[in-house]
Amino acid sequence: MGLAGPPSRRDSLRAAAAGLAGLAGLSAAFSPAQSQGLTGPAFDVTPWSGPLTALDLTDLQGKTWRAGDLRGRAVLLNFWASWCEPCRAEMPSLQTAADLYGPDKLLVLAVNFKETHARAQRFVQTTGVRLPVLLDADGQLARQWGVKVFPTTLLVNSRGQARQRVRGEVDWSGREAEKLISALF
Repeated sequence: MGLAGPPSRRDSLRAAAAGLAGLAGLSAAFSPAQSQGLTGPAFDVTPWSGPLTALDLTDLQGKTWRAGDLRGRAVLLNFWASWCEPCRAEMPSLQTAADLYGPDKLLVLAVNFKETHARAQRFVQTTGVRLPVLLDADGQLARQWGVKVFPTTLLVNSRGQARQRVRGEVDWSGREAEKLISALF
């Protein structure tokens, strides 16, 4: 039997989250989100009603995205950075969700936090992500929308109304995510 190496940061975070989830289970009767199955060991879901009018970001191809571009589809606005390990781990499942629902039904926008165009582009090239990557170069949009944890995903329904904020890493191809996404249509 070989010796296992030190645990990865992700494994350590999951172990800590599992411990916290055990403690949270003690208070599940007092937590509506927990009793609805909307929290997980690595993420939490809270209501969000921030304005979408402030959206004015350019993607890696030079296209400018505004709030009006989002109407008619459910939207996941995922704030991430390449230095964020949970962000990197979550990205493939965001791509899977986008592929599963299709861009006419679900628009997944990956909003890069305070990194250069070159760094975000390098991430896209090395991972094969095909999502539109918008650049929040100075972090202003993240500040305006109260994003303080990475990754954070803001959920917008097909009528253009902000609905929920998901903080932490989510498997966007899993059952919990399916519940969140289907409520947006």
